[in-house]
Amino acid sequence: MEAERLRALLEGVRRGETSVDDALDQLRDLPYEDLGFARVDHHRSLRTGAPEVIYCPGKSVEQIVAIAERMHLRGAKVLATRVGADAIDALRRRFPKARHHETARMVVVPAEQSQTGDTPGPSRMEGKILVLSAGTADIPVAEEAAVTASELGSPVERLYDVGVAGLHRLLDRLDLLFAANVLVVVAGMEGALASVVGGLVRRPVIAVPTSVGYGANFGGLSALLTMLNSCAAGVAVVNIDNGFGAGYFAHLVNSETPDHGGRT
Repeated sequence: MEAERLRALLEGVRRGETSVDDALDQLRDLPYEDLGFARVDHHRSLRTGAPEVIYCPGKSVEQIVAIAERMHLRGAKVLATRVGADAIDALRRRFPKARHHETARMVVVPAEQSQTGDTPGPSRMEGKILVLSAGTADIPVAEEAAVTASELGSPVERLYDVGVAGLHRLLDRLDLLFAANVLVVVAGMEGALASVVGGLVRRPVIAVPTSVGYGANFGGLSALLTMLNSCAAGVAVVNIDNGFGAGYFAHLVNSETPDHGGRT
């Protein structure tokens, strides 16, 4: 349950518009709801500021839709990641307002309007997140990060295909780098772009290694090791291809960091 919806429910009880019994019915499954195959954490948005997210691989279409239905019923925005074609179709049939982000491989079901008429969800912030990709092949992971951060409430800009093989493409847009509050750098092959960006800016850099690359890339392991061994300060690293984790973390940092912007 989103904080805004819970506040509206409690205000309804205070004004006498909602009975105590009705409120109890709505709060009964607030900690979690046991579906047998999943324990849906309805309390997570109150604890962390964001609802539980459905990671789709390994789940049946029926399980994905059932989890989404229970979350939606409790007023949460539904984010589903790495969604397969069958699940995409099923979610769009069940939720006509669902948005499919094809490149990011995500489906988002907006939260319903609250009793106050406002759409529950995080407020937009001033600080911007800049998502960069080294190559075009890295864009699906970069988009997963960008969509995640945007749906959580952070303004997001994108700068794609600016890898170290043509560094002038990056240096041509230093204005975007210096204006960003947090930067997410997505790179496969040798993963060097994160160190380059980390050496240019004074803001936090979240590095995402991807599995893009030839054999000695070892499915992203070489990029991961490069990023972990970065000599640039201020670079944090998430797991291989984990665009969602990077976007979520970037939003958390953006939520807590003042928007200073500009170059010093």
